[in-house]
Amino acid sequence: MSEFTTLDHENLSTAVYNALCDGLMQGRFQPGDRLKIRDLAEQFGTSVTPIRDAILRLAHDEAITFRSPRDIRIPQMREARYREIRAIRIRLEGLAAETAAHTATRTQIDLLENILRDNEKALAEGDRRKGSALNQSFHFMLPQIAGLPVLTGVLRRLWLQMGPLIADSYLQGGRTMIDYHYPVVEALKRHDGAGAAMAIIDDIQLGGQAVLANVLAHDGVAVNA
Repeated sequence: MSEFTTLDHENLSTAVYNALCDGLMQGRFQPGDRLKIRDLAEQFGTSVTPIRDAILRLAHDEAITFRSPRDIRIPQMREARYREIRAIRIRLEGLAAETAAHTATRTQIDLLENILRDNEKALAEGDRRKGSALNQSFHFMLPQIAGLPVLTGVLRRLWLQMGPLIADSYLQGGRTMIDYHYPVVEALKRHDGAGAAMAIIDDIQLGGQAVLANVLAHDGVAVNA
């Protein structure tokens, strides 16, 4: 379980919820992890009430499984659900990349390249958590560059479910988790919308093979070579 900064905020429930959302999207948790309300309250420096409220919101988001107050877990994703989310991500993140290619500034492209450099370092050091967080940052920079805040909100809900799975697959995926990001950046430099969309689709489909393999392994399905 990761450490969280103690919060000093009048709306603790929302603050805790947002912090846990970031943790899920950035890979601080993995499928099967058990969340303990009292442990989280101690880490956040709060009572159990805002933790419980945040947990219930995450259960509504389908990001966690709330079986009982003593059995709260990050769920394992089934194949059908993974493929559905992947299909939605292809359409939405493709739109984000295509739009971003038409609006990206040199400064914004530099930020993406900085993320890639940091991601290379995390990958070389075998830092799963940092690499997963940087991967999420790269993907979310695209709708930000595109100026699509509503799309960002939709993607957040999908990534609440995908973040732990991607993190669990990150080291297994190796270079495939980052190699397909480079063509995205090159397409943005050319202001090539179609090229950027295809590059992010390749990342989700081809770069995500390790993620799919992970899903199939836990779903009891043999992975074909």
